[in-house]
Amino acid sequence: MSAVIRPLIPLVLALVLPTGCGDSDQSGAAGRDGRPGETLVAELGDSITAGAPLWDPDPELRADMVDPDRRSQYGYWAERQLPGTRFRNCGVSGERTDELAARLDECAEGADVLIVQGGVNDIAQGLPIGEAAANLRTMVRRGKRLGLRVAVAQLLPWNGGYPDADRRIRELNRRIAAMSREERVAVLEWYDALEDPHHPGRMRLRLTSDLAHPSVAGYRRLGEAVELPSP
Repeated sequence: MSAVIRPLIPLVLALVLPTGCGDSDQSGAAGRDGRPGETLVAELGDSITAGAPLWDPDPELRADMVDPDRRSQYGYWAERQLPGTRFRNCGVSGERTDELAARLDECAEGADVLIVQGGVNDIAQGLPIGEAAANLRTMVRRGKRLGLRVAVAQLLPWNGGYPDADRRIRELNRRIAAMSREERVAVLEWYDALEDPHHPGRMRLRLTSDLAHPSVAGYRRLGEAVELPSP
């Protein structure tokens, strides 16, 4: 266990502060009111959704960043890939799946689509994979009960946690795939989108900014890979 925890410390320390919930593009304001004819996508997740290390939906946290870059969000790129959509960034760095579940209703208010992303902080904290998978299923089912179209994202490769964390990441991704088939929801295949074929289990170096989070190029690849569930 100690061999796993040592390389994970930088990730956890970088992701412990809570953030707000805002639009993926401009100010990070709450952005609750829908616009006629648009599809509102609620992005519920941890620092990968928030846009770390160069963006956060909370303007107070962005104020402490040397050079914030709103392109460091998958939603920024997805909006450009999917005309007529708006992405609400509800990413909170450092959160586990149980903490994400507690915020789902607030994040999803007024939305048409819910994207659920999370699980790496459960792994970082040594929690059982089964609990994380169960929490993700709970969020998927809650989204469906709210009448939302739901997608769930794979966990990303984690260079800083390799090789110890990769086995657990892959196992949780297998459970996400099985759950998505059972619940009939879409999966965003993000692990494959960023994995380096020459170094399996790790992100391509140009696609990661700090061995834990995507670079702007990595977020662009994630955003352009988003396909919204059909109505």
